[in-house]
Amino acid sequence: MKLWIDADGCPVVALAADTAFRYGVPTVIVKNYAHEITHPHAEVITVDVTRDGADYYIANRLSPGDLLITQDYGLAAMALSKEAGVLTQDGLSISEDNIDSLLSRRHIHAELRRKHRKYSRQGKRKKSQDEAFSSALVQLLEAL
Repeated sequence: MKLWIDADGCPVVALAADTAFRYGVPTVIVKNYAHEITHPHAEVITVDVTRDGADYYIANRLSPGDLLITQDYGLAAMALSKEAGVLTQDGLSISEDNIDSLLSRRHIHAELRRKHRKYSRQGKRKKSQDEAFSSALVQLLEAL
């Protein structure tokens, strides 16, 4: 088992890698050249800046039983097809039970953005979000 982190825009990279290290789980952080990320307990892979470069790198290397941290529902769907677990940066476990509704919601929101040219900004990350993520990750790692 490996923990894979889709690190482009992910605020929990260090938290996830530190937690995985405590549980003896090897961690791979995948990022593009636009991000400077290092971690003493993880392998850091840098890919080119093409659209979805990190996603395809991860999807092509996931194995059954691996765990992926991502906010990208398309990548999550590919991971599920490879029998990998998926967790978002907010601690939501993505599964076959909820991926279709998440992908549908993503499509609807993309259509609304195109139609109305409105883009929302995420607020500042809260400590409670990190705590929810950490709790969910620990539960998954302890279950293994």
